[in-house]
Amino acid sequence: MTSSEIRQAFLDFFKSKGHKIVPSAPIVVKNDPTLMFINSGMAPFKDFFLGNQTPPAKRIADTQKCLRVSGKHNDLEEVGVDTYHHTMFEMLGNWSFGDYFKKEAIQWSWELLTEVYKLEKDRLYVTVFEGDPKENLGFDQDSYNEWKKYVAEDRILKGNKKDNFWEMGDTGPCGPCSEIHIDLRDDSERAKVPGDQLVNQSDPQVIEIWNNVFMEFQRKADGSLEKLPAQHVDTGMGFERLCVAIQKKKSNYDTDVFQPTIQHIAAKAGKKYGESEKTDIAMRVIADHIRAISFTIADGQLLASTGAGYVIRRILRRAVRYGYSYLGFEQPFLFELVGLIAEQFAAVFPELKAQKDFVAKVIFEEEASFLRTLSQGIRKFESLEKEASKTQSISGKDAFELYDTFGFPLDLTQLMASERGWTVNQREFDKELQIQKERSRKAATSETGDWITVGDETPTQFIGYDHHQSDAHLVKYRKVKAKDAEVYQLVLDKTPFYAESGGQVGDTGVLDFGGEKIDVLDTKKENDLIIHFTKKLPSKLEVEVAAKINVPKRNDTIKNHSATHLLQAALRQVLGHHVQQKGSLVNPDYLRFDFSHFSKVTTDELAQVEKIVNDKIMENVHLEEQRNVPFQKAVDSGVTALFGEKYGEFVRVITFDRNFSSELCGGCHVPATGVIGLFKIISESSTAAGVRRIEAVTGRKALEYVNKNIADLTAISEILNNPKNIIKAVEELSRDNDALKKEVESFVVKETAAVKNELLAKKQTIGGVTFIGEIVSLSSADAVKNLCYMLKGESTDFVFAIGANIGGKTSLHIMIAEHLVKDKNWNAGAWIKEVSPLIKGGGGGQPFYASAGGTNTDGLQAAIDAVRTKLS
Repeated sequence: MTSSEIRQAFLDFFKSKGHKIVPSAPIVVKNDPTLMFINSGMAPFKDFFLGNQTPPAKRIADTQKCLRVSGKHNDLEEVGVDTYHHTMFEMLGNWSFGDYFKKEAIQWSWELLTEVYKLEKDRLYVTVFEGDPKENLGFDQDSYNEWKKYVAEDRILKGNKKDNFWEMGDTGPCGPCSEIHIDLRDDSERAKVPGDQLVNQSDPQVIEIWNNVFMEFQRKADGSLEKLPAQHVDTGMGFERLCVAIQKKKSNYDTDVFQPTIQHIAAKAGKKYGESEKTDIAMRVIADHIRAISFTIADGQLLASTGAGYVIRRILRRAVRYGYSYLGFEQPFLFELVGLIAEQFAAVFPELKAQKDFVAKVIFEEEASFLRTLSQGIRKFESLEKEASKTQSISGKDAFELYDTFGFPLDLTQLMASERGWTVNQREFDKELQIQKERSRKAATSETGDWITVGDETPTQFIGYDHHQSDAHLVKYRKVKAKDAEVYQLVLDKTPFYAESGGQVGDTGVLDFGGEKIDVLDTKKENDLIIHFTKKLPSKLEVEVAAKINVPKRNDTIKNHSATHLLQAALRQVLGHHVQQKGSLVNPDYLRFDFSHFSKVTTDELAQVEKIVNDKIMENVHLEEQRNVPFQKAVDSGVTALFGEKYGEFVRVITFDRNFSSELCGGCHVPATGVIGLFKIISESSTAAGVRRIEAVTGRKALEYVNKNIADLTAISEILNNPKNIIKAVEELSRDNDALKKEVESFVVKETAAVKNELLAKKQTIGGVTFIGEIVSLSSADAVKNLCYMLKGESTDFVFAIGANIGGKTSLHIMIAEHLVKDKNWNAGAWIKEVSPLIKGGGGGQPFYASAGGTNTDGLQAAIDAVRTKLS
């Protein structure tokens, strides 16, 4: 029998038994927060079992599309590697809602398998629930008695609660189940080991093909069970496994469910299925995954970065990378299989055939995008070879970058590493992944709606290099909620708005919808999609849009961007060609440039860099722009490229004097350097080991900066009575200030010494320990601290508690002889924390010395007295 005949025979059989044949529910779940996808045959009927809805008939049969790749049933990484796991699978089922029960269900299942499908009876085994004393559940004698009518007793096996008691969830309908297993092994293997010993032992050739669930209990929230008012039957038979048994195959993939797809893939790849384990796995992965991808898209789930859409994206990317890595598919190929799948399932799942062109287009776009990313990721991996070859390993951070940026699952990195004899630091990878999950969790307050299409979906044409405004039409939009704020994201068919990229911020401006003006708050890029952010939607979505950017803001931004190119070239001239860009920010107000350099850039070097840039500005060098240059040709010409940047097959080259600055860049620039006007460095600092940062301003902002500095200098000059040489005057002022400081310090030392002598005259002996506890008049906390150390030099067994009122604030210091700290276990740090509330303050320190500050000067004497009591 063909697979189509097998499926139809099942439906016809149960139709003859009075069942209503219903179509498969969509594989994508819309109204159940506990599920992304239908993952079992009974899932669409949950409301019937729960009593929330009335079934259309008491007896129902169907074949249901199911998907298991995430959550509890996470089989994705096993799919294709073994021969029996799948992402999407069909579940044949017959259902009784308060109608027939064990007798009919068992009778009909045996009749269908042995009389209609002609399966060999001596290959079949059945299981029944053995009972569970903890649950006060007895042996399922009724099922056992029914099976005895058809099966020898040595083929009726008892199963535990794990295998033979089915539950919908933590609460809800549940009951014992009876499984039917088949032994598909060769006769010689069956003779060696009896099949009953391999049932439920994960043997790929001794498999469960049907499960009859007899729902007769209700699991309560407290964990107890109670009898249902009506008894139900829920059965599920894996269609792919049934085909293996009937067609006498060893693998699901050897049946006609998958072979047409596998042979098509093999022919396209120029390979033969069955000759190589690696290529066989790749073909199985693709043959399985294209079904899941196609049917979920047909059922309304588009690919996305989160949720169910992300699950499907993962499946598609896994298929693409297997095709790329093992079958040589470097161009989109999955989309070509949609028509084949659509025809194969047209009779039972017609929704795919009705949408096959749309589904194929969605898959093609995603494939093309991911293939570009995958190629870049492989280049990234190869760039790690020099370092990895030294340690024979890939760091977890590098593996995570491949995963996070290029879509490389860890197993692909591990595979590529193992082919070179390397390992991957998985512990470090897991740590990075956990950090990302935590970030995602904190950012999960945003909610992104689905795209709503208004016009024809065509790639946005960016005209912002040449125009500041254009007429356009709205293509689609979506709503995004984040932190109680609501914004809209709009996509146009044509736009002058530059989307944030390469360090350059996105444009702002106005969209005029037939007189209704809407401000664009920002422009960003999502993959290749240019998205305009607004606070509201226009009332008329389909009218022509006049899109106009904020020209002054753009002009200030491009001055900073072009100046960044000049800055990098100047740095390489002054510091050396080791200088490489490590990051940048270009906005209307200033530019920030991070670069590799291992020491602080000196004032003289900064002056040289600034002069070179301003010289180029005054030369008014005209922009030389080259678009759509083949990447390799551009690199071979000697242009500066940013390490780690994602470049496409064709690039844009920005040149200001071929002998000075030529870079790959997709940003906006001035037509000639003279437009920049003026360049001024405002800071130089370190951001990380070996990375320096320069911040600078240009144009009007540079003029404002210079004018402010001149104004400040003029004010300083006036304060100094306008000396002829202001630098000399400031130097003299600084020398005078230093001299005065020394005089003050000398005075404080003398004052402290005098206070010391006064305190020594007031010392007390308490319990054999010298105690000095006084409030003194000193001008700073440091002076009080120094006083304590002076007193220390005059005593051996001592405790000091010295306080001072300094500018209306309290300063308290405790010092204990170090041998007393050890001998008596006294602790100045603990004491200061204990008494500091008396001065309404806090502090801390070491066991031998601690200090505290506070606001209650009236409590100072009480704090000193509290220390004194410690000694008595």
